[in-house]
Amino acid sequence: MQENKISFVIPGEPQAKQRPRWSSHGIYTPKETVNYEMYIKEIFVISYPDFTLLEGPLKIHITAWLLIPKSTSKKKAKLMIERIIRPTKKPDWENVAKSVCDALEKLAYKNDSQIVTAIFHKFYSVQPRLEVEISGAQI
Repeated sequence: MQENKISFVIPGEPQAKQRPRWSSHGIYTPKETVNYEMYIKEIFVISYPDFTLLEGPLKIHITAWLLIPKSTSKKKAKLMIERIIRPTKKPDWENVAKSVCDALEKLAYKNDSQIVTAIFHKFYSVQPRLEVEISGAQI
């Protein structure tokens, strides 16, 4: 029987989905976005190799842990680790969530329109990463 809740970690600095670009050959998705979404897919498949798509309404909880800037003072870094100072810089939460949700289509769920509840947090850390949890949405 499949779990009703899945969770996995995407190591590395969280990245935002970039807007499509125009060229003389038409519209294309920037290489960085394509690579990051492929990376998310690989992490998911490694974490859940024989996964069956989740059905019905879903809840996604994403926590982005952004790297503390190297120029940060020790005092300020301590406040960041204690979650007193929170990131108000890029990447924007919705663009990070969009990368995750788009990458997981047809792997974790049929379509990201199934997500009816989303929770997103941004914190600082010495280990940048994304933590993703998906479960059935409570009615």
